[in-house]
Amino acid sequence: MKKAFAGVAVLLLMALPGSHVAAGETDAQRHARDRVQIEKLMWQYIRALDTENADAYAATYTADGQFGSGPNAVKGREALKKMIADLRKSDAATEAKTGAKRPPMYHMIANSYLEFAGKDHAHMEAYWMTVFAQTGPNMPVRVAAAGREVDELVRVNGQWLIQSRDVAPKD
Repeated sequence: MKKAFAGVAVLLLMALPGSHVAAGETDAQRHARDRVQIEKLMWQYIRALDTENADAYAATYTADGQFGSGPNAVKGREALKKMIADLRKSDAATEAKTGAKRPPMYHMIANSYLEFAGKDHAHMEAYWMTVFAQTGPNMPVRVAAAGREVDELVRVNGQWLIQSRDVAPKD
């Protein structure tokens, strides 16, 4: 009876959200599951950025996470929240001044390459693009920027998060 209870307890613990241990799981199975979780993380990151949701944006990073590199890097969740809040304020000020609302913004990640450097660390490289939606029949979609990214991702308490994101790598 005690063995059966212990076995059920272990299975229940493995099923908890955030658990990254599964009985008999191979590296390939773990990597497949981790890829799905990282894909979801990056979708949450992009939606938070496109909707200028500062809290959701900062939540995709580790507590000490950073956007950018060098002396101008934005470091820590509070600074990341401020970066997005400032973007929202700037958009609101422009709208108040011009009377024109900024068209919807869409970020895209393409040709991504994900490599695992251990059970709790991953490195991702990709190309990205920022696009503003068409605002009328004579106003085409506008590509605002494009580039390459290098991201370091870590699992913290069973959840994948961005540790650093550099959208202008030097190499």
